[in-house]
Amino acid sequence: MKKRSALVVTAVVVLAGIAAASMMLSRDDDAATVALIDEYCLGCHNPVDLSGSLNLAGIPVDDVGSDAETWEQVVRKLKTGMMPPAGEPRPERAALDALTAELEARLDRAAQADPIVAPTPLRRLNRTEYANAIRDLLELDIDVSTLLPLDDSSEGFDNIASSLGVSPALVEAYVSAGMKISRWALGDPTAPQTLVTYSVPPDLAQDRHLDGLPLGTRGGLSVEHLFPLDAEYEIRIRRGFARGGRVDLLLDGEPVAADGPGPLRIPVTAGPHTLTATLVDTRRSDGIDDIYSAPASTAGIQGIEIDGPLNPTGIGETPSRQRVLICEPLTPAEEPACAAEIVTLLATRAFRRPLSPEELGPLLEFYEAGRRDGNFETGIQQALARVLVDPRFLYRVERDRPALAAGAVHPVDDYELASRLSFFLWSSIPDDELLSVAAGGRLGQPDELERQVRRMLADPKAAALVDNFASQWLFLRELESVTPDSDAFNENLKQAMVTETKLLFDTIVRQDLSLTTLLDADFTFVDERLAAHYGIDGVRGSHFRRIDVPADIPRRGLLGHGSILTITSVTNRTSPVIRGSWILETLLGSPAPVPPPNVETTLEGDDGALIDLSVRQRLEAHRENPN
Repeated sequence: MKKRSALVVTAVVVLAGIAAASMMLSRDDDAATVALIDEYCLGCHNPVDLSGSLNLAGIPVDDVGSDAETWEQVVRKLKTGMMPPAGEPRPERAALDALTAELEARLDRAAQADPIVAPTPLRRLNRTEYANAIRDLLELDIDVSTLLPLDDSSEGFDNIASSLGVSPALVEAYVSAGMKISRWALGDPTAPQTLVTYSVPPDLAQDRHLDGLPLGTRGGLSVEHLFPLDAEYEIRIRRGFARGGRVDLLLDGEPVAADGPGPLRIPVTAGPHTLTATLVDTRRSDGIDDIYSAPASTAGIQGIEIDGPLNPTGIGETPSRQRVLICEPLTPAEEPACAAEIVTLLATRAFRRPLSPEELGPLLEFYEAGRRDGNFETGIQQALARVLVDPRFLYRVERDRPALAAGAVHPVDDYELASRLSFFLWSSIPDDELLSVAAGGRLGQPDELERQVRRMLADPKAAALVDNFASQWLFLRELESVTPDSDAFNENLKQAMVTETKLLFDTIVRQDLSLTTLLDADFTFVDERLAAHYGIDGVRGSHFRRIDVPADIPRRGLLGHGSILTITSVTNRTSPVIRGSWILETLLGSPAPVPPPNVETTLEGDDGALIDLSVRQRLEAHRENPN
């Protein structure tokens, strides 16, 4: 324990005096709390030593609300066992747990007595949320990467309000995207001939069946493409140098062509269709040993090119048209009322709350302008484009209450709560049922809130909670840029590792398992390739299945997953520093403090020469001498 200065001793006396006068708890409880902090904390966390940039001297324990941020930091360090640090005197674990519980109880009471709510920032939809909102609003899947730039995710997540800036170029991109999407949704008879290419990752091994593709095949890809019109389209399959193997091309699961060297022209109706190209697997394998011995096949499918529309015959009847055109005027006199009905429903869904007549008027002006230049559908197309560039669609806005004083605390209303729920669980806009419950003022009721949350988690759209929140929280997206120095690591293994971790998180959410299952799960999810990498026998095929983790294989929980071990390593070895930092920051929510000034990162011998030590030896030396 470091020697205390007179200032620290004075601070301790002040703290003890405040504790003795506390009316919030019994004198015995206050005395015990202050005594623990005095004996085990103030020796380092004082104005002189200021360990970890934390000073506890002079902060009254009986009024933790006056400096809640500091005491929340103390609670995190105590709960994670980081304080007192190793090598320093420590009380019994039970005493630390009691101190933590006591501080948490005081913090809770202080928050209830004087709630402090930060202002809700204006939050722009990120690129993923925008694409999902278009999907749910218009029944239209779009490739948002061709329309909008990447979002800033430098602070860990790509939906942080302060990181979602706006530039003139982004505004132009939104306007252009809105015009294109409105034409795609309703059908554009003037759609130009366009060549679209879908590519396979270059290091994807195509030596075996890939999950999601037809059985009896190897390699290839399956894409969902939006065909703009009823027309003919030329399909080209790009593959490596010819080395045998018949190519199967399927449209919505049905074969459409035999293998051939040139492009294939086929008629396709407007709307989204799934196109699959894969090689028929005519090889034979007698065991697992030879499955992964060969490198990725350059004779596999490298991509699909779709060129069209050619010789269009009409705009077709697509899911998005049915979603938008909820009424059909039979005479010009019926058009204004039908347009108002369509635009009102579109805007209500897009803006996540009902429209007033004053808000509807400007939107209908765009319909009227489009109707004058064309026909009824042209007007709806113009109004839809206007809705898609409206700030009420592009931003999540929570309104101030005019009757309240500036800075006053108020609950969010049911529509705002519906948006919070849907963008967290679905990364998208609320559906009609959620908006209906909000309209009835029932969403804030605990029973109804729980029912809606469970309904939303059961919806396939809840996959966004895994793909967006979990992938960013656990840094799974970092695997996209990781290139370990190993011939065994390829795109297939990378995808399998990510899928394993996503399935564990998804299972915990959907089955309502304990959060600690993330760390101690005695089961995992593997396909044949990942099982072989882990040394687990008896797994065949490309589909993922849940298995019990054998006791002799250290693959339980996140810390045994290949995904986590890879992103917390460097290219050719593990890294205790990176992995420890990831555990502190990601799992425990308590990042390591900044290094002290003038810390020695190298070790020298008596002659001043640098000592060549392994990572383990350097860490052992630093633990022996923390300074």
